[in-house]
Amino acid sequence: MTVRTRIAPSPTGFPHVGTAYIALFNLCFAKQHGGEFILRIEDTDQQRSTPESEKMILDSLRWLGIEWSEGPDVGGPHAPYRQSERMDIYKNYALELVEKGHAFYCFATAEELDQMRAEQQARGETPKYDGRGLKLSNEEVSRRLAAGEPHVIRMKVPEEGTCQFNDLLRGEVEIPWAQVDMQILLKTDGLPTYHLANVVDDHLMEITHVLRGEEWLPSAPKHQLLYQYFGWEMPILCHMPLLRNPDKSKLSKRKNPTSINYYKDIGVLPEALLNYLARMGWSMPDEREVFTLDEMKANFDVKRVSLGGPIFDVEKLNWLNGQWIKSLTPTELLGRILQWQNDSKKLEDIAAAIQPRISLLSEAVNWSAFYFNHMPTLTAEMFEHKKLTPEQVRQSLQFAIWRLEKTFTWNNDTVSQILMDLANQMDIKLRDFMPTFFIAIAGSTSATPIMQAMVTIGPDLTYARLRHALEIVGKPSKKELKVWEKLNESLELAKNNPTDS
Repeated sequence: MTVRTRIAPSPTGFPHVGTAYIALFNLCFAKQHGGEFILRIEDTDQQRSTPESEKMILDSLRWLGIEWSEGPDVGGPHAPYRQSERMDIYKNYALELVEKGHAFYCFATAEELDQMRAEQQARGETPKYDGRGLKLSNEEVSRRLAAGEPHVIRMKVPEEGTCQFNDLLRGEVEIPWAQVDMQILLKTDGLPTYHLANVVDDHLMEITHVLRGEEWLPSAPKHQLLYQYFGWEMPILCHMPLLRNPDKSKLSKRKNPTSINYYKDIGVLPEALLNYLARMGWSMPDEREVFTLDEMKANFDVKRVSLGGPIFDVEKLNWLNGQWIKSLTPTELLGRILQWQNDSKKLEDIAAAIQPRISLLSEAVNWSAFYFNHMPTLTAEMFEHKKLTPEQVRQSLQFAIWRLEKTFTWNNDTVSQILMDLANQMDIKLRDFMPTFFIAIAGSTSATPIMQAMVTIGPDLTYARLRHALEIVGKPSKKELKVWEKLNESLELAKNNPTDS
């Protein structure tokens, strides 16, 4: 048997360090056993998946040095490697489960399901599907299908007993069937859910081992059941410990920058970031901290993975990156610095922004420095405003973060529109609204046009600087956060549903 592992990212956002972490361990496990590592794009979420996100994910993984033998960009014997190009396959398998009696049609509306969950919660029960679709007669199902009623296909799940499966790191795992919901397999639009597509693709692509984050442990019973229903052998499972923030919470962009592009933009070397991710819960036999990908492959043993939640400590990453930088010759370092900012479009944008403001080439340094810096040096006093209250300053930063994070089209039009709309909805004149953002992004109110600068430095660095500024002026408390979320939603709702004056 040839060991085959995979990484299957969803192209719905910016490339996450957690994706690289799981990809790295899948790659090393496969190479340890002389096997193959493949990449599959799980883009069943058609509303959020974009080609731009897919390209960023592939580019960032390759920048780190992670390569795959099969994938959407390199092809392979199990093509296509995008789920959106495999839709007919999933529908046929879902119908097969219905014919075998392992799945059923459900015609419940969203309103009916909401009422069902509300009643369960009122009784103190954990909300889950109540199996109402199983009570329909074959005649009624046929009649409603013939009438074209909207429906989904759900899988049958035992109501009693316990699911047992083996995990490479955790040994025997038991999860009561009562905790497992009757998962939707095929949605009303005919598209598969993650669970059906994942199982079908792993089987057809001959995946032998699935190394994934421990957040997928509750899904293992559903997947095991699907393998049994189809009569297929299930891959060996290995649930890796989640990356965590210093406060032990799950790694999230609200507490730590999580985009691979962010670390690339601030000057982290790819070898250092990969080295650091390798150290997340795993160690070399000799315990040394600095090692290459090839050295990890040569010494990898999944049994050396610790189940303790690995802490993603940016300061430790910076230290490790410093060790890699110090190991370079001056000539190599110069090459890395030039390569780091070898983006002609970005440099041209910066040149265009500073051109009206300089008389000497030497003045370009002061005007352009903030584009290349990691974080501006800020104090709370810098944000004191003659027209805005401290709360307005804090709210404008927080509301802007929330809104900018929701846009994936990052250009001058979208960024400018978001900030102008926010200023208008907060009833603040734009000339009073923008100084906060000049300081947050550039560290000064004297800078090049800041909306365009945000586009030039990119979303990841923009988010990080805005969050840093919010830390300086005072993050909202949990109580404030709830109030602000409702206020921001009401402002957005007012924009989308204007009333006649």
